[in-house]
Amino acid sequence: MSKAEILIIDDEPQIRRLLEIVLESNDYKVSIAEKGTLGIIAAANHPPDLILLDLGLPDMSGHDVLKELRIWYNRAIIILSVQSDEDDIVQALDNGATDYLTKPFRTAELLARIRSAIRRNFGGEDKSVVESGDLTIDLTARMVLKDSKLVKLTATEFNLLALLARNEGRVLTHQYLLKEIWGTGFQQETQYLRVFIGTLRKKIENDPNYPERIITESGVGYRFQSSL
Repeated sequence: MSKAEILIIDDEPQIRRLLEIVLESNDYKVSIAEKGTLGIIAAANHPPDLILLDLGLPDMSGHDVLKELRIWYNRAIIILSVQSDEDDIVQALDNGATDYLTKPFRTAELLARIRSAIRRNFGGEDKSVVESGDLTIDLTARMVLKDSKLVKLTATEFNLLALLARNEGRVLTHQYLLKEIWGTGFQQETQYLRVFIGTLRKKIENDPNYPERIITESGVGYRFQSSL
């Protein structure tokens, strides 16, 4: 099997070198662009399996690079940025970023996010059954089992859980979840989300106070994590 190819778009030499060493030592093929325009050209000439994109670039905004790429590039884009402002993160996710990490980041976490994103590139989102320890979510049958026992969910609870599970490992913003589950008129009604997330955690988590499956990304949204 050929190596997965990753394009790094980042203007910091130290970060580029670190990423290059970490990725190549984990059997990825790496290419590098120091500017946004060069990154767009590189991705167009030879589309990689995944892009690591810094938001703070010298020639153009990383948000603009992201929007330009999303016109035609449909694989994973993970944001790496020193900008930890929640609005900035939400904007990137709403513009099509697959995931994000703020600098400094742990290399083990970065590699885990990369593996998850690349799996989705090759059909991970189309799985009909998602398993997480003692939890089984059958997306086709609309059935959830925990410890081999049926978990009773309302239609809305199941729709919310299914949306999260189909996007396993990916951060889904509050606004996106509200729009997809309740409609465009409910995108500011975050209390709806908190109530339903709380109810789901009571039904599927081993300890709802310390959730391991539905993870909160503070101020941004939620992420479903299947591996415990």
